[in-house]
Amino acid sequence: MASQVATPSSLHTTVASSTASLSSPSSASPTQLSPDDVELLAKLEEQNRLLETDSKSLRSVNGSRRNSGSSLVSSSSASSNLSHLEEDSWILWGRIVNEWEDVRKKKEKQLKELVRKGIPHHFRAIVWQLLCNAQSLPIKEQYSELLKMTSPCEKLIRRDIARTYPEHEFFKEKDSLGQEVLFNVMKAYSLVDREVGYCQGSAFIVGLLLMQMPEEEAFCVFVKLMQEYRLRELFKPSMAELGLCMYQFECMIQEQLPELHVHFQAQSFHTSMYASSWFLTIFLTSFPLPVATRIFDIFMCEGLEIVFRVGMAILQMNQAELMQLDMEGMLQHFQKVIPHQLDSGPDKVIQAAYQVKYNAKKMKKLEKEYTTIKTKEMEEQVEIKRLRTENRLLKQRIDTLEKKANPRYTEEFILQLERELVQARLKEAESQCALKEMQDKILDMEKRNASLPDENNVVRLQEELIGVKLREAEALTGLKELRQQVRDLEEHWQRHLARTAGRWKDSPRKNATSELQDELMSVRLREAEAQAELREIRQRMLELETQNQIHSNQLRRAELEARNQQERLQALTSQNKMLHTELQEMKRKQAEIECKNKEEVMAVRLREADNIAAMAELQQQISELEIQKEEGKVQGQLNSTDSSQYIRDLKDQIADLKHEIRCLRGQQRLPGQPSFDGIHIVNHYGGDNESYQSSDEDGVKLSPQLTSHQVRGRITLHPNLEDSESEGDEEGDALQLNVPSNGSHKTTTV
Repeated sequence: MASQVATPSSLHTTVASSTASLSSPSSASPTQLSPDDVELLAKLEEQNRLLETDSKSLRSVNGSRRNSGSSLVSSSSASSNLSHLEEDSWILWGRIVNEWEDVRKKKEKQLKELVRKGIPHHFRAIVWQLLCNAQSLPIKEQYSELLKMTSPCEKLIRRDIARTYPEHEFFKEKDSLGQEVLFNVMKAYSLVDREVGYCQGSAFIVGLLLMQMPEEEAFCVFVKLMQEYRLRELFKPSMAELGLCMYQFECMIQEQLPELHVHFQAQSFHTSMYASSWFLTIFLTSFPLPVATRIFDIFMCEGLEIVFRVGMAILQMNQAELMQLDMEGMLQHFQKVIPHQLDSGPDKVIQAAYQVKYNAKKMKKLEKEYTTIKTKEMEEQVEIKRLRTENRLLKQRIDTLEKKANPRYTEEFILQLERELVQARLKEAESQCALKEMQDKILDMEKRNASLPDENNVVRLQEELIGVKLREAEALTGLKELRQQVRDLEEHWQRHLARTAGRWKDSPRKNATSELQDELMSVRLREAEAQAELREIRQRMLELETQNQIHSNQLRRAELEARNQQERLQALTSQNKMLHTELQEMKRKQAEIECKNKEEVMAVRLREADNIAAMAELQQQISELEIQKEEGKVQGQLNSTDSSQYIRDLKDQIADLKHEIRCLRGQQRLPGQPSFDGIHIVNHYGGDNESYQSSDEDGVKLSPQLTSHQVRGRITLHPNLEDSESEGDEEGDALQLNVPSNGSHKTTTV
């Protein structure tokens, strides 16, 4: 038969076209395929088209053809990222899928080995369906109808969807496609299996299935897993199968890791605290997703055995660390440390898992033991319920019989009454003595209480009051019991008299007995009364003792408080003295500070006065320097111009200035020769003609006869006055003119 040669695009397919056949003798022609096989081929072709669009598939299409009998071999190009081993694995899995029935029957061991090494990602969906025989379930046709129905678990499913793979891109977004299809599958199964309904752990398994295949196929695979992989028993409300798994796993730990088992028991670290999620979610919530997916491959092929193996391998790998931790530390280790140990890949833990000893027969034996234990527990619970019911019925019957039974009296009863009468008399005598003693004590206590001062401090008496109330309650209870006893005796005596009144009239002995009984009953009554009175007296004595104790405590507290107040008074007195001393010291310091402040103020004022005087001196010096400057200027002008003409002009200016000053001051024109401060004009008369001495010959010195009363006035000349011939008036700030009254000479000082 001619061999079928694979094209590059057929490396990722699981089956060839309907007219081609593989070289294997077991391959069937298209005409021999069943309708289920044809449907499967159509699905495989659809998967093939999806794979060819993947980037990895596109890079692996560049292989060449080579005839090799019955095998298909491909070689990747230099730019391909897939190794020859991966390509061979794809080819091998393609043949396995195509020849599934024969491989499953004849090469089951080799198939398990391949599954343990890992199913290629693009073959995982179809291989999982083939492993659980879910490719042609009739329930698949009902899926669309189930989605139209309403499930009572919808609210629970909606609530838990956001917590299923919250970090995965497919399920992360709210109301995303992933969350919607997950809701559909969980809702459909809750309608199919109403006993199980919905369990949160099952959503992680369905989520993993939806990552690999469409929702209808994921629903069929999940139904198969629940029915044939013990998951349904795990997710039942009773979770009986989970308890069995925990028992089996704990027995394995006890046998293979005894030291760790002892440590777990010492820390009360139960198996269900860390391993229940392993069995409910097949490690999907405990390990990284790639590692959990590899383990799920093996679970699809071998069942829950891989969970036991991997769990034991994890404990063996972490035994040393767990032995050093307490319960909280171990919980943290399982939640945070162990997942990071598997980041490198699942090969190490899977290899260690198959080194674990797993005996299927022993697991069956443990299952029987667990079933026996649970059966015994159920039987014991049923027996306990039955015994409780019988006990309740017996109590009811006893109560009924006690109500119906009537006491019967005999001679022995009469003798017993006589003995009790003697004892009652003795007790009465003792009670009387005790009563007298108590009365004396009461009188003494009352006298003591009368001498004690009263105090109405309720807060301090709370403890004593509580004790008194407790004792009072006990005494009242005893008094009530005595009164009840007296009433019972009276009723008993009346009934006895009523029954024996007719029979004892004829017999003297009976009459004596009746008298004895009467006397006995009266003694009992007196005894009861005495006891009641004794208890009342004791109660009164207790009250008085309590009051005495209270008053003693009050006195003691008052003395203590008085001492405390005295000490406090002394402390306050000493504190007052200290404060008074400090106050005097503060006043003294304040007076010193005020004196210092006054001295500083005076020093500042003196410094200010000195500064003002210095400033005045400096201003005086400045004024003198300015006057000297102006004198020099005027002297120069007098030397350079005609003296007579200059003097006439100056007289005119002086007259104008005097007129202006009079106008400003509102004064009258003064008679006689004008006099000015600072400018002295001396007139010299020689002969008939008036001659004016020049500026070179003028004396600048003042006459010794000139006194202060001869000075008529002082005129201030401002530089803005009009003077065309005098430059000194323009440059100086002011000119002071002193004109003496002496007419014999004129002295001009500028």
